[in-house]
Amino acid sequence: MSSKNLKEVPPNISRLTELSVLLLNNNHICTLPAELLLLSHVRATIPAWWIAKILTELNLGNNTFKEIPAVVGHLEQLRKLYLYSNHISTVSSEVMGSLKNLCILNLNHNDIQKLPSEIKSLTKLQCLSLAHNKLENIPAELGHLNELTEVNFTNNCLTELPQEIYHCKLLTKLYLARNQLDSLPEGIRSLTKLQVLDVAGNMLSMFPVEFHQLHLKELYCERNKFVQCNPMPSVLVQEVLSLKELVARFVLCEDRNKSSFVHRTLPYYPNLITLLTKGSYCALCLQPILTTWLECVHFVNLRKVMKMKKSLTVPVRALLCSYKCFISEGHAYYGVISA
Repeated sequence: MSSKNLKEVPPNISRLTELSVLLLNNNHICTLPAELLLLSHVRATIPAWWIAKILTELNLGNNTFKEIPAVVGHLEQLRKLYLYSNHISTVSSEVMGSLKNLCILNLNHNDIQKLPSEIKSLTKLQCLSLAHNKLENIPAELGHLNELTEVNFTNNCLTELPQEIYHCKLLTKLYLARNQLDSLPEGIRSLTKLQVLDVAGNMLSMFPVEFHQLHLKELYCERNKFVQCNPMPSVLVQEVLSLKELVARFVLCEDRNKSSFVHRTLPYYPNLITLLTKGSYCALCLQPILTTWLECVHFVNLRKVMKMKKSLTVPVRALLCSYKCFISEGHAYYGVISA
């Protein structure tokens, strides 16, 4: 029933008792009838809720919905839901919390500003697309979606990404073009299956640490604000580490030794473990660091280092533990000057 100039769904839809795919796209529909569930005209031998059990694909794209119809939340076997090109501004937490078998969700070209935390209930979701909306942030609960392989947040109003997105280990395609991102969270190396990354049209100055260890096949990063390589002399005025940083570095070093007293006793201090997980390591000497470092950048050629087709050089963030490492010879790390 797509492209039929419909303004409403005929109530006799309930007679289609074997319906598994319902295409209502390219119409003028703004509501769904209760008959979609009640099926008051179904033969007595077929339960009234049967359509809700067998309907697996619903396409409501290019209509006039202002919200996701509540009846959709009762379609418990739904696998594919398309609501692109409507006028949806809010996403119901009740509906999101009910579609536990959903694999594909397409909400492109709407006016959505926020996703509810209940999105974590979509544990079977593989493809999530909200391109051309007004999203200002992404809930950390997105990290619960372990089956996600493709995410599209192109053309929104995002200023940051939750680090939890890196929990989606099966992610192969991540589209973030034309937002307002000035950085990507650290830890991107954990996306070992990522093949396509689109961050074009943002405000990135560099890529996160270990970005060059990804196995990307496609990278789109034009129209950003990447730092340029313009070397100039630097002079250290004073380098003083806090007591907290010194102790943290000592503990992190000792923890590497599995037989050390520190390693054996750390499990008794969960708060300390939480603090130490925020640490990193020096790109040169590989010694651990907690929160104090010298931010540097090195320039990675995509073809030489990442074996990509593009012969493009991009800046990648690097952390050094001290000025001593920075002035050592034989490396290609540059200090970063804030504009």
